[in-house]
Amino acid sequence: MLILAIDTSCDDTSCALLSSTQILANVISSQTLAHKEWGGVVPSIARREHELLIDPVIKKALQIAKVTMQEIDAIAVTYGPGLAIALGVGIAKAQELARIFNKPLIGVNHMEGHLLSVLANSSVTLKLPAMGLLVSGNHTEIIHIEKIGTYRILGEVLDDAIGEAFDKVARALGLGYPGGAVLAKLAQQGNDKAYTFPIPLHGVKDLNFSYSGLKAAVMRCIKEKQTLTQQDIADIAASFQRVAVQHVIERVKRAFEQYHPHALLLGGGVAANVLLRKELRAICKTFHVQLLIPSNKKLCMDNAAMIGVAAYYKALRNEYAQSEHDVDRQPGATLA
Repeated sequence: MLILAIDTSCDDTSCALLSSTQILANVISSQTLAHKEWGGVVPSIARREHELLIDPVIKKALQIAKVTMQEIDAIAVTYGPGLAIALGVGIAKAQELARIFNKPLIGVNHMEGHLLSVLANSSVTLKLPAMGLLVSGNHTEIIHIEKIGTYRILGEVLDDAIGEAFDKVARALGLGYPGGAVLAKLAQQGNDKAYTFPIPLHGVKDLNFSYSGLKAAVMRCIKEKQTLTQQDIADIAASFQRVAVQHVIERVKRAFEQYHPHALLLGGGVAANVLLRKELRAICKTFHVQLLIPSNKKLCMDNAAMIGVAAYYKALRNEYAQSEHDVDRQPGATLA
């Protein structure tokens, strides 16, 4: 089955071609430079960039995959969550292509894409029931997976998500935008015991997440220091990262004890974090849980290939849109 997938959920314009779950092309055009001077994503700029980039990105993906539109079996597109005016660009293009080439349309939840990104280019047999850990700029969630397509949120973020906290701390340390990945790399040079920051919700028995308190503690530390050396910056980065990851591991451990999953699927931008992967490997080994991580770090970020994977499983369940108008923007969409 050949699927053309489109994602314009935020600030990356992406198109992918997949044969079932095998990636033939996954083109991503980043808007980072367009937003950098503003220190964050500007919705109107994101829409403008998507409108400029979407046709060239689709054309390039088709060329790389050596596929024509006539050969496509279905068109998939992200309907949410994300920026409404950014989502609208991808949806409008997908509807146009579906109409012109008479192809069925599949609307995909962006977070289901992240969840199932581990199945791209993979022949692994997923052991069920399983659990998903989604860690990104706007989401930090633990998901119960009864089967693909049937999800239940066990824990979610109450304020700042982990990726957002990484970016905000990075900005406070003068590491620029987006700075989360820069912070993580710099942390490798620091002493992660140099500063003591509070572990969020430590001792709280539910599975929810919170990063606003940790972020505030780091901000106070930076303000009190006034002048920071390069070593200070590395030490603060390392100390923050250690606690941020420890919070995730505490929640995952509690979820394992309560729900006894056979597998853990890791998705989202922060899934590329080296320390998080290391700690998850250790706890999964302890609990004899299969750990599934995206095959390359490009699949951790926003991309259309993961949307194509989720669309493939929706197609197997015959979950096509009845008409192109059934796919509409849902900026606040949830996975369950």
